[in-house]
Amino acid sequence: MLKIWGRTNSVNVKKALWCVEELGIKYERVDAGMQFGVTKTPEYLKMNPNSLVPTLEDDGFVLWESHTIVRYLSAKHSMGRLYPAELKARADAERWMDWAFTFQAAMRNVFWGLIRTPPEKRDAKAIEEARVKSNQLATDVLERSLAGRAYPVLDGSGMGQAVILDFFSGPGFFLVSRCGCLLEFRAMTAPGASRKSNRLNNCQNLEHFRLPIFVFCP
Repeated sequence: MLKIWGRTNSVNVKKALWCVEELGIKYERVDAGMQFGVTKTPEYLKMNPNSLVPTLEDDGFVLWESHTIVRYLSAKHSMGRLYPAELKARADAERWMDWAFTFQAAMRNVFWGLIRTPPEKRDAKAIEEARVKSNQLATDVLERSLAGRAYPVLDGSGMGQAVILDFFSGPGFFLVSRCGCLLEFRAMTAPGASRKSNRLNNCQNLEHFRLPIFVFCP
């Protein structure tokens, strides 16, 4: 059986979990990372020398890096659907998968400042600068891509959509996480916020991964 190491509150682990849920694959998940430890053990480091999550094991084949895991599983189990067979469609999906890291970098100080840092140690200036930058990316890049269509990635069914959805739903299912954090904590409302919420409600398997403080909206 497919095995995934990683904690469910990790944005990167969420991507892999959302993918296997969408594919309907049976899998075993092992808590690892942060409060669960595991990632520093010799056994884990043999699988993933980065000491990070997620790590996937598929019949003896070990893989790490969340986006690579999503690509691998989608290509293996859903060629032509989650993994587009047509070159340009696949490139479009992968573009948004990789853009997630651009957005993640922009809003990193918001996430770490508001979620991982005690109030008395927060850098309000860094948080505000990151809030402005990430909101600008969400509006100028993501929102603009939605002009004339419901999803940034073609029909919204591919692997790129899964990653983006993850970022706006919690600290992660592609765009399911970071923007949601901003909307919730800073009461920010992007031009397409209501349309984003409607699209979110139509996504499958979201409740399994959503964190209570986030709102997902690609």
